[in-house]
Amino acid sequence: MLVYSLQEILLIVILATAVDWLIGDPKRLVHPVVLIGRLVRSLELQLYREHPGDEGLTSAQARRRGILLLAATLFTATAVCYGLVEICRLIHPWLAYAAHVWLISTTIAVKGLKQAAEEVYQPLLQGRLEEARQAVGRIVGRDTEQMDEREVVRAAVETVAENTVDAYAAPVLWALVGGAPLAMMYRAANTLDSMVGYRNDRYRWFGWASARFDDLCNYLPARLTGLLMVGMSALHRQMSAKRALLAILCFAEKHPSPNSGIPEAAAAGAMGVELGGVNNYGGIKSERARLGWPLTPLAAGHIRGAVWLLMACSYGWTGGLAVIWASLTFAG
Repeated sequence: MLVYSLQEILLIVILATAVDWLIGDPKRLVHPVVLIGRLVRSLELQLYREHPGDEGLTSAQARRRGILLLAATLFTATAVCYGLVEICRLIHPWLAYAAHVWLISTTIAVKGLKQAAEEVYQPLLQGRLEEARQAVGRIVGRDTEQMDEREVVRAAVETVAENTVDAYAAPVLWALVGGAPLAMMYRAANTLDSMVGYRNDRYRWFGWASARFDDLCNYLPARLTGLLMVGMSALHRQMSAKRALLAILCFAEKHPSPNSGIPEAAAAGAMGVELGGVNNYGGIKSERARLGWPLTPLAAGHIRGAVWLLMACSYGWTGGLAVIWASLTFAG
């Protein structure tokens, strides 16, 4: 088994982040997340074809099957990733380094998130609201057909802010702890949450374990991201670090997620806008707590502001890792 030093794992994570910044997700390759999604759907068909109460299936049984789904998915994703790295190591240690860099880069999605936000921003800028609705519908789970421009902007800003944790901070933190296998474990957990971690009739119990495990995995990354957003907003002349921090303290705990409210509140405070409100899911209204203060009406430019925070956080975090790597490598 190849064991990396701290300097090596720092360099691997820095290079993996650079690969995502420059290349993103190559269209011609089957992405590991796609494979994980197929695994989840296959396991779900085997474990949970019924709804709670149908054919005698109780909520406790659904929860146990959900725990089995979580364990099987995490084990498979982590073991396959570890196996690939070990096979590469047997061929040549440098190939194992390359495998680590590539596999970790597939768990990071900064470029993809930026592009998805841009696909919402550009149509709004040109007055093509229907196209913007369709674009934002590809990155949110809420109903988008009847959204006005403000609601489209709000959905995009909230998604970019929340996913600053999922797309960068969390996979990088887990990669620092355990290399590509733990980064892939995190991505599997995050994929599970996005597929079955809903509080609706079907997934309330079956997806319970997946949702709670994802909350646990994101607990520290979300808080580090919130603090980093506060620091980065001080570098933008139209943002306020003080408001970002106050928004976290005043509003984050009102969000239904223990983690998502932190980056969303930070972004809202930094830009002087109000996020949250009424979302529709399958025609059912869901009231979300308001985050931030409506000092400025939401407009298309705030999508760019959220993307700026995303990129600033990824640059700042990676720059900090680079400084640590250089200090350890060249000290003395």
